[in-house]
Amino acid sequence: MRKKCVEMVRVLQDRITVALEELDGSTFREDVWSREGGGGGRSRILQPGKIFEKAGVNFSEVFGTLSEDFAGQLPGEGQDFFATGISLVLHPRNPMVPTVHANFRFVEKGDRAWFGGGSDLTPYYLFEEDAVHFHSAWKGVCDRHDSSYYPRFKKWCDEYFYLPHRKEARGLGGIFFDYLDDSPEDVFAFWSDVGGTFLDAYVPIVERRKDLEFGERERQFQLVRRGRYVEFNLLYDRGTVFGLKTGGRTESILMSLPPLVSYPYGFQVEPNSREEQTLNALKQARDWV
Repeated sequence: MRKKCVEMVRVLQDRITVALEELDGSTFREDVWSREGGGGGRSRILQPGKIFEKAGVNFSEVFGTLSEDFAGQLPGEGQDFFATGISLVLHPRNPMVPTVHANFRFVEKGDRAWFGGGSDLTPYYLFEEDAVHFHSAWKGVCDRHDSSYYPRFKKWCDEYFYLPHRKEARGLGGIFFDYLDDSPEDVFAFWSDVGGTFLDAYVPIVERRKDLEFGERERQFQLVRRGRYVEFNLLYDRGTVFGLKTGGRTESILMSLPPLVSYPYGFQVEPNSREEQTLNALKQARDWV
């Protein structure tokens, strides 16, 4: 299973980066790195691009011994672990194009092994048809494997990508799952299918929005909303915590952060504006399909 999972995420990284290079017209920079303690990875970063101001698509395969404190926070006995996965975050230049995140991982610790992952969409300006498209893609792949997956994983995503100190979601959700360990071959098939769905879920949205006009007002709102992205990733994101706690490559772990953000004090949007429309959509989860 380790070999199958490593091969899956390696191939998926290649497929996604090739597709994004064709879309953006720019080339990813690749850094191959080794982890002290065991394993390493392959980080691919596009910065700056024509469509994406910063895009990262990272593969890792790491193993070794967890700290006693962190080992106690994960399922399984002992402190030995193995983990492989792909993690990506794409920050567009045009505020009309949403930011997207996806992560697909396989983890072993002692006598336990499980799959996790998901993808969520973070728009700056709300286009409801984009949310419908994104969620429809994930519902489709979930339904091919288990009709209970989409409602379960959609709810999990809404609850996970939430900033309690702001009382708002990070974005419009998607799917999120973790600790899937029933029938490993069946879960592997689902996990692989989900990873292969990412481009279909996101690229058509980019193609629809990338050439829309925007001005300084839209750009400044994008920078403010990116600040919320930073808050979630540094305060709550499990992948960030796992990478840092296991001695991963800091530069690769923090590639998820946007290149520019803004934190104006006391920022408010105008009533009945498009900005307010976006904020209202983040206050309560919706069923998009």
